Amino acid sequence: MQIQVSTRHGQLSEASQEKIAKKAEKLVRFHDRLTAIEVVVDLTDEAAPKVDLKVSAEHKHDFVAHDQSESLMASVDNVIEKMEQQLRKYKEKVQERHRGKERREASE
Repeated sequence: MQIQVSTRHGQLSEASQEKIAKKAEKLVRFHDRLTAIEVVVDLTDEAAPKVDLKVSAEHKHDFVAHDQSESLMASVDNVIEKMEQQLRKYKEKVQERHRGKERREASE
């Protein structure tokens, strides 16, 4: 799996990029078939950085989350949390679909 951290309209220190990548890496716990994670930090307004997170999963469209808040790490934490919710919801939906299929086959 690839994790890419990029910046628009400014620079991030190597340490900040590594911290963000490490946080994004934890998303694998929620879905084991992730193929790529892309984090884009927009520093147009340095007082309120915007963070966009795009996650690609095998056999599924991309998941996308955005957040903008007072500090960079707060934005990163918020966007990671939003993505966790999306991945959890998708996984539950898939599992429910399979459970429903099993129930239909058992009743036949």
